[in-house]
Amino acid sequence: MDMTFISNLLLASVRMATPLIFLALAELYSQRAGLVHIGLEGLAAIGSLTGFLVSLITGSPFVGVLAGAAVGILVNMIYAYATIHLCAEQIVYGMAINIFAPALAAFIYRVYFGAGSELVQVELMKPLSAILGIPTDNFFAALLLDQTLMVYLAYGLVIFTAVYFNKTKSGLNYKAVGEYPKAAATLGINVIGTKYVASVICGALAGIGGAYLTTCYTTTYVDGNVAGRGFIALAAVIFGRWSSSGVLLACLFFGFCDALQIRLQVGSFGVPYQFFQMIPYLATVMVLTIIGIKKAGPKGVGKPYRREER
Repeated sequence: MDMTFISNLLLASVRMATPLIFLALAELYSQRAGLVHIGLEGLAAIGSLTGFLVSLITGSPFVGVLAGAAVGILVNMIYAYATIHLCAEQIVYGMAINIFAPALAAFIYRVYFGAGSELVQVELMKPLSAILGIPTDNFFAALLLDQTLMVYLAYGLVIFTAVYFNKTKSGLNYKAVGEYPKAAATLGINVIGTKYVASVICGALAGIGGAYLTTCYTTTYVDGNVAGRGFIALAAVIFGRWSSSGVLLACLFFGFCDALQIRLQVGSFGVPYQFFQMIPYLATVMVLTIIGIKKAGPKGVGKPYRREER
């Protein structure tokens, strides 16, 4: 293990954490409005396929990302209508999204390419250094410039979220909906509207997180490419104590574990590669076991809001 290995590991950790940040922020916005959403895995899966197909058809990864966000919103409206208007159980419909969306993605892929088609690849989004023509011959230059625009967007959203929730009246009203929606309604806050806005944001960010995988990370789409990132992002929100800065640190930690297991797989350690693949998931379980959930999230999370009730 030398400095080159360590620097490459740290650079990979930043890239691996990026889809987790999008997914974790999606869950954070959802839970801050009182909606616990365990269907991030499904939203990311359909966003991943959509980003891949649109990028392949248009030749533009940016358009693919936007399409992934749009489809994420569209699919999440099923969850939103059922849980907000019909007051259905949020966990049940979140799991339904996890079953429905990946199956829909697999079906669309097979219809479009055929069952026995060859592996189709797309061009990935170029890093900023390639766009500007700036060499990245050292670690800090690579860290700052050898990233796609989606990486900057993810970390920019973390800063925006921190300011929005803690420094703006709109953000405080938003959090009030997740804490005590009945009290928020008496203050004139549109609880139903806020929950729908949260569902739109959640669907868009989760779709972008999935589209990142096929427009910035890998050149093709395969079933299961989300690989549990939706559930890891859910753990990151708990680990981060429902704050954007905590979510960022949690995602960087899980991104580091993911980057580490990939590099350990290619090493000659005489250990089956499946053992290294368990590292991110073992880290998730260990973190949740150690920290627990003694400090719960928003008080109204997971509870249906009925306007007529007092």
